[in-house]
Amino acid sequence: MTGDLLAGLMTASVEDLADGAVLLRGFAVAEAPALLAEITAIAEAAPFRHLITPGGFRMSVAMTNCGAVGWISDRRGYRYGADDPETGCPWPAMSPLFRDLAGRAAQAAGFSGFAPEACLINRYAPGARLTLHQDRDEGNLSHPIVSVSLGVPATFLFGGLDRKDKPRRFRVDHGDVAVWGGPSRLAFHGVDALKQGHHDLTGQLRYNLTFRKAL
Repeated sequence: MTGDLLAGLMTASVEDLADGAVLLRGFAVAEAPALLAEITAIAEAAPFRHLITPGGFRMSVAMTNCGAVGWISDRRGYRYGADDPETGCPWPAMSPLFRDLAGRAAQAAGFSGFAPEACLINRYAPGARLTLHQDRDEGNLSHPIVSVSLGVPATFLFGGLDRKDKPRRFRVDHGDVAVWGGPSRLAFHGVDALKQGHHDLTGQLRYNLTFRKAL
């Protein structure tokens, strides 16, 4: 472990979101440049695209995947698949950097042994948002979700187990990592419309890595 990485872990603070859910402030700051380089390489093989929901709506967030399987949305529904439907090729492999970060973040949040098979990569431009939803397409809901924020700050919405529950609002900054599982595994969550901003590493954009045990 490098000195910069160790320093980043030591300065990270933990903020409670709900029972079984925490926000690890600054947890991934030291690794952020390497994470963004990985995203660039992944997007060269599996370009970002705006998925279509089963209802026919075009998502404002651009997405791609890496790992053994990737998350897909189209008129047929939400699901995971081993191949990128746009290229017909397997999704790019998940790097040890990604896998290690996800495992360490889950461990720091109290969930040991997390080994994700999928990483959904979201790219937010100004105005893009993600409406409240549950992550429930995974085969085993006993594993947590690990979500890494990179670039321009955003407002993370974290609600309850009912869509009608009013979500709490949390600012997420570059390098923050949210982890939720256990009693909060099916909490509704989303991201408010991204405001105009600038980050030295990403310009006007925000990236989010969502690690999941999908199978």
